[in-house]
Amino acid sequence: MNHPPVVAAFDLDGTLTRGGSVFHWLRFLSSDATVARAALPLTVPLVVGALRAGHWADSAKERLFRAVLQGRDLHDVTVASRDFILHHLEEEGRPEVLGRLTWHRDQGHDVVVVSASPQLYVDVVVAELSIAGGLGTRLAVDHRGRLTGGYEGNNCRGTEKMRRLEEWIASRHYDQAPIIYAYGNSRGDRRLLAGANYPFDAGRMGRWGALRNFPRLADELTSPTSEA
Repeated sequence: MNHPPVVAAFDLDGTLTRGGSVFHWLRFLSSDATVARAALPLTVPLVVGALRAGHWADSAKERLFRAVLQGRDLHDVTVASRDFILHHLEEEGRPEVLGRLTWHRDQGHDVVVVSASPQLYVDVVVAELSIAGGLGTRLAVDHRGRLTGGYEGNNCRGTEKMRRLEEWIASRHYDQAPIIYAYGNSRGDRRLLAGANYPFDAGRMGRWGALRNFPRLADELTSPTSEA
């Protein structure tokens, strides 16, 4: 009997890298002052979104994107985003989690990044790490090739992460249901981990983290029986 395929899904911000990338990306595209001015009237919804997640987080993030990105040329933003994320990966990448990703890839597993970060630079991460796929938040573009600042579809967080992963798996037309490994660090990854056969909390807060009820990747990596 053939072994079932294996899919390994990794969150990006706080999992493969230390901390978030979106505010750094926006500042890279514009300036600290521009982002600060855009974020100031959104302070309350951004804080509530960070604490409560759900639609609060999705809405606050989209409002910030509209304030900073609306009218920006897609090509120019795409080029700049590539420079940003390659530097961000180099500076903020977490070696132990990237090592786990490399182990999966070298085992022949289908590795996919599932992230609320923009698809614009999730695609760059896919190419840089030579992995099977990437699922990020898609940004809407108008008929002139300019960003509207809104989402195309939903923010890739929470239930949307698992929905997008299931959609991606279906597109692969596996002959058997795959075994799924999942790695995340925040409450936005709960549904993703809950849908996996082998979920891991890759956060750094231990028993204080939002995913504390899941097995910790740090424990897996230090286990004598770990294959990674």
